[in-house]
Amino acid sequence: MPSPSPTEQPDTGGATPSAGTEPRALYIEDGLTVLIMAALALITLANVLARYFTNNSIAWTEEISVFLMIALALVAGSAAVARDRHIRIEYFAESGSGARRRFLARFGALMVALLFGTIAVLSVRVVWDDYRFEETSPGIGVPQWWYSVWLPIFSALITVRAIGLFIRRGKQPDVEFLPEHQP
Repeated sequence: MPSPSPTEQPDTGGATPSAGTEPRALYIEDGLTVLIMAALALITLANVLARYFTNNSIAWTEEISVFLMIALALVAGSAAVARDRHIRIEYFAESGSGARRRFLARFGALMVALLFGTIAVLSVRVVWDDYRFEETSPGIGVPQWWYSVWLPIFSALITVRAIGLFIRRGKQPDVEFLPEHQP
């Protein structure tokens, strides 16, 4: 089955304002998701095989797996924000006029940007403290900042995606926020 051309948009029933406005540069998040999931699967498989054949687990797998799951949650959060699929209370977000829905969509994107922008700024201090005090990870003893440096990076990515969503929602007319069956 051929994929739709860039000008064709999938039919989503018109109920969501994100129809046809998804950013095209989501290959970053999608690629990272695939890489992280593959790494998690391989690490878990190696640990299962080691336990099965030797009755011992590989010591570093749990620490790396926890880090990868946290990174996966942040990358998926960035993709969810960019695709406007983040958590919201639908009773409020999808009721009322198109102008009200548009305002709430923009307000939500702005709050996400504010939250993750704050996390990005404050987590830089955590990374600096991990580096300055030479903290090491509990499992394998690598520098802790190797793990914590990703929090401000991914938080900044989510912030940029939320700002992009805020801008895209501002360019849409109010009528695009109404379901297809309403005038």
